[in-house]
Amino acid sequence: MGNILRDAVEKKRKKLIEKLNAFNVYKKEDKHLFELSLTELENEYKAFKSLQHPHCNLGSIKFANKKNNKSSI
Repeated sequence: MGNILRDAVEKKRKKLIEKLNAFNVYKKEDKHLFELSLTELENEYKAFKSLQHPHCNLGSIKFANKKNNKSSI
């Protein structure tokens, strides 16, 4: 069972490294990506995605208040 978990972690690490490499990210500070743990890679990928997302600084979508067009009866 230990090998299955280890293989799954390594597979996920490789996938995250490939995704980051696709965006020309090869290092975090002074470390190469392959030196980082799965958690560090996940955090780096989340941080990178949030910087690349076009709405990252806007928060959730908010709709403008519309006047209530109900006629009083």
